[in-house]
Amino acid sequence: MKKTRLCELLGIEYPIIQGGMGLIAGAELAAAVSEAGGLGIISPNAGEPDWGRVADNLRNLIRRAKSLTKKPFGVNFPIHMIGDDRQLIDIAVEEGVRIVTTGAGSPALHTPYFHQRGVKVLHLVATVKHALGAEKAGVDAVIAEGYESGGINSRDELTTFVMVPQVVDAVGIPVVAAGGICDARGMAAAMALGADGVQMGTRFVATTECLAHQGYKDAIVAAGDTDTVITGRGSMLVRGLRNALTDRVMEKEKAGGSDEEAIRMFSELSEAALLRGDVEGGRAAYGAGAGLVRGIVSAGDVVRGMVAEYDRIVAGL
Repeated sequence: MKKTRLCELLGIEYPIIQGGMGLIAGAELAAAVSEAGGLGIISPNAGEPDWGRVADNLRNLIRRAKSLTKKPFGVNFPIHMIGDDRQLIDIAVEEGVRIVTTGAGSPALHTPYFHQRGVKVLHLVATVKHALGAEKAGVDAVIAEGYESGGINSRDELTTFVMVPQVVDAVGIPVVAAGGICDARGMAAAMALGADGVQMGTRFVATTECLAHQGYKDAIVAAGDTDTVITGRGSMLVRGLRNALTDRVMEKEKAGGSDEEAIRMFSELSEAALLRGDVEGGRAAYGAGAGLVRGIVSAGDVVRGMVAEYDRIVAGL
């Protein structure tokens, strides 16, 4: 696999990034991805549902990851969660983190602050307009995430295949493709569309190093092509496993239930699915590509397998 602009920007061997998956993007997973040549990402609240304890949690996670790998890894900062408070950012910088991913908010809010401290910024976007705005704000790369992705989604509902080449045409900075990519075929397609790399979330959930409950991982492996659903079209779009919870939410939506109620139901029940394995009563967020995930393996094997298969695919084109 050839090195791309993304590899040179981040100092990594392969243009494969692990998504920042909230409660389950912990130190062991990030370190394993980075050790295999990709870029692992830590979430500040990985394993810690109490946001009031996230500062200490983040510092411990970073130190744990540094004890497991000497290669680069990053931290994900959802802007809608941290707002203009830079306490967590300062912790990451103090601990030597030099790469971050951001999203769900304006990249102009923190990008200059990151750059002043020698930190590279990759910002998640869902439209060409947002990609241009992120480039203007000075980010180092954009992650173009399509509607296939798990978790919180964009109301514009642009698919990865449609959006990525348009973003590539619009900006001059590296573009990372995300949303529905779970294997080397998806990566080869993304690179053919002009992407400089890929980001994967769902595929890395189903790994031995991920903090997710075994029941949640098993649900991903068991998923088929139609087993995810979008809820919250009147408020906050979320893609995840269709289960008893999503059926209730969709019924409330049809009956004119409040958007706030749907948001509350999902916010309170993420921990139940992700950390306790309640995949019927909890918010089991994952992407539409889950049907491509065939088993639970190590994160390193995911990266190495992607690279080997990618080379075979490209050689055969």
